[in-house]
Amino acid sequence: MIDPQRTALIPIDVQRGFDYPPWGPRNNPRMEANGQRLLQLWRAKGLPLIHVRHDSIIDASTLHPSHPGNAFRPGFEPLAGEAVVGKSVNAAFIGTDLDLRLRRRGIDTLVLFGISTDMCVSTTARVASNLGYRTLVIADACFCFDLVDADGSVIAADAVSRAHLATLRAEFAEVMNVDDIVAMIGV
Repeated sequence: MIDPQRTALIPIDVQRGFDYPPWGPRNNPRMEANGQRLLQLWRAKGLPLIHVRHDSIIDASTLHPSHPGNAFRPGFEPLAGEAVVGKSVNAAFIGTDLDLRLRRRGIDTLVLFGISTDMCVSTTARVASNLGYRTLVIADACFCFDLVDADGSVIAADAVSRAHLATLRAEFAEVMNVDDIVAMIGV
């Protein structure tokens, strides 16, 4: 079980920029619907919520603040009064005040979802665990992209996701689905 008042939902990089080139094929077409379920639950219960946005420092990036891709995806825009942490690297804790915000609110458990499973979600989960947070990654509210390995072969996004979620589960986080966390929080 978890204490909902000490548990923060952290949507990570749920931004439009991932719909532009050079991002390739992705997995989990249900990510948006599942992520919106989480947001609706947290908002309905008035639970702690902090949005994370990737503000790339690379001018040509689809996530650079000057690019339309920096905007949140439809349905994931923060509401008035909801906190937003901007970051420029993979981990939401590096170069930001996220840890300070969480500790000031007495948060000890994090529920993470977003884009991408293998990059910013995974890196944030690893750092969160190292900082002592109980970390829950919601697998069916994340997605990632096909990757090319050193030999030039394509690794399908589903395989990338499975491997990263298995690594997180082995050492850094509890990996679950939306239905699992909804049951823990209650409707």
